[in-house]
Amino acid sequence: MEREKIRVLYVDDEINNLQAFKATFRRDYKIFLAESANEGRQVLLNEEIDVIITDQRMPEENGVDFLKSIIPLHPEPMRILLTGYTDVQAVIDAINKGKVYHYLTKPWEEDYLRTVVKNAYEVYSLRRENKQLTDSLIKANDQLEFLLRQNLLS
Repeated sequence: MEREKIRVLYVDDEINNLQAFKATFRRDYKIFLAESANEGRQVLLNEEIDVIITDQRMPEENGVDFLKSIIPLHPEPMRILLTGYTDVQAVIDAINKGKVYHYLTKPWEEDYLRTVVKNAYEVYSLRRENKQLTDSLIKANDQLEFLLRQNLLS
């Protein structure tokens, strides 16, 4: 069975950037677009997202603050910060506060962004698989402890 496409949320206040992203990557990914951090949060409530790409400079809320704000409810998706400016403090904040996987400058280069998304998704998948294996191991361990206690009591 073919795996569903990688689900990417792209948040940017510039509509032209959203349209260009969708036109470029619609065959590769299942794309969700948001024109603001609030719209991005709405998408996250309704859709399972694997990778989030957000612009840093947006009028109401910057990308780092958006990424930081979603961590409590949505810790799993991989985060990519995109900006037209090389703002060192934004990079530091992105890594420390927004748990950003990768930082890219605009304009993005198509093949490089495709590689970054692919690599981000691989990390996302491995983390998810690791969590499932850990949960299974904990469950099996609990069952073994129960059986051991039953045998000790009989």
